[in-house]
Amino acid sequence: MNVVDSRDQALSLLTAALNHSDLAVKLSSLKQARDILSSLDSSSAADLFPYVADLQRSPHTLVRKFLLEIIEDIALRTIEHSAVLVPVLVAFLRDVDSDVVKQSIVTGTHFFCSVLEEMTLQFQQYGKVDQWVQELWMWMVRFKEGVFSIALQPGPVGIKLLALKFLETYILLFTPDNGYHEKFEATRGSRRTFNISWLGGTHPILDPVSLTSDANKTLFVLLDMLQPVSCLPGAVTINIVNW
Repeated sequence: MNVVDSRDQALSLLTAALNHSDLAVKLSSLKQARDILSSLDSSSAADLFPYVADLQRSPHTLVRKFLLEIIEDIALRTIEHSAVLVPVLVAFLRDVDSDVVKQSIVTGTHFFCSVLEEMTLQFQQYGKVDQWVQELWMWMVRFKEGVFSIALQPGPVGIKLLALKFLETYILLFTPDNGYHEKFEATRGSRRTFNISWLGGTHPILDPVSLTSDANKTLFVLLDMLQPVSCLPGAVTINIVNW
């Protein structure tokens, strides 16, 4: 099957996933569409991303949750084309179903780290950061603010724990490790653990002082949450202390 035929078949499957009345058909179509998207080159797959994003309108929880899994599976491998999909992560933080919210936090955490690594890689190699990466980062900042709000507001414990886990990740990303001296040599898709010691030079986004300061503020917010201990569920209190 050539690229055009594959794209047409994927589009037909995505349409069925959104519009078919039978949930089993929707999910089967999504799985087939994901497989085809995985087989396409990044540019051809990206042409279908707007149709993938349309699935966020589905009234079915399983479809919306599967959409997030597709975003993590496909978009992270074609991150330069993912601008149309990243807003879904932010929107789904307000979803009515807790499973969708939780999956959005998990997928968004992976995206956050990948976008940060891509920005750092570009700045270290070329002394500048492409506009498309900066735009993705602006969405990641919105994602962080959305998760921060979830962590502070009353809500289901399972969602709150994942939100706090993301904030832990955020704090660790931007907390200097005095014993860490490895030179930054990451490559795209390596999923290595970012360390703020990799940052050097001057960039309005990749400013170590500003990022570290915000991480410190976030840490103090978590510590403040421990003050009225009786107001927090036991699992939340335990996890904050452990982190």
